[in-house]
Amino acid sequence: MGGMGPPPKPAENRRRRNATAAMTQLPAAGRTGEPPRWPLLDDVDLTTRRDMAMRKADDAELALLEPSLRSRAKTNAQKKADSTRAEATVLDAQLRAQKQVEAELWAELWATPQAVVWERLGWTREVAQYVRWKGRAEAGDLDAGKEARQIGDRLGLTPLAMLRLRWEVTADEVGEQRDERKGRATRSSTRSRLKIVDPDAAAGGT
Repeated sequence: MGGMGPPPKPAENRRRRNATAAMTQLPAAGRTGEPPRWPLLDDVDLTTRRDMAMRKADDAELALLEPSLRSRAKTNAQKKADSTRAEATVLDAQLRAQKQVEAELWAELWATPQAVVWERLGWTREVAQYVRWKGRAEAGDLDAGKEARQIGDRLGLTPLAMLRLRWEVTADEVGEQRDERKGRATRSSTRSRLKIVDPDAAAGGT
C-alpha cells in the first residue's frame, strides 16, 4: 500500500536486530472487554432507497381506492403497488441483514490483538468504516470489497499489513507452558499404566 513502505523482515530473519525499528507487541489473547459503541448511522443510501420505495408503495395502494378507477387501470395500479412493495420489502431485509453482519463483525474485530492498538489510538470510526464496507462486500458489492481491503491494510488486518505497521503478536508463553505441562502429565500417566511383561513368561507361560 502506498505510503506505508516495505515490510520489515520477520524477527527470525533479522541479522542485526538492534538496527531495525522496534516492533509493537500485541497480546495473543486479543483485546478484552466489551467493544466500543457503534459510531455510525444506519446505511444512508440503503435506508433512503427503502423509505422511497415504501412511500411509492403506499401511494400506489392508495390509488387503488379511487372509485372511478377502471378495470384495466386498476390492474396496472395493482401491479405497480405489488412491485414497489416487493422492492421496499427486499431493501428492508437487506438493511436488517447488514445491521446484523455489522454487529457480529464489530464484536469480532474488537476482540483481536490489533484492537489493542486501535483502542489506544482512538481508531473507532476507522474500524467502523471497515465494517461498513466489509458488510457491503459480503453482500456482493465488488467496489465495497476494494474499499474494505484498503482500510483493512491500514488497520493491520493481514500478515503483510502487520509487518508494514511493525506489529507482531506475542507468543502465549503461559498457555504454551500449560499445554506442555499437560502433555508431560498425560505421557507420565500413560507410562504408569503400561504393564512390564517378561518375554520368556509371555512366550512359554510356564
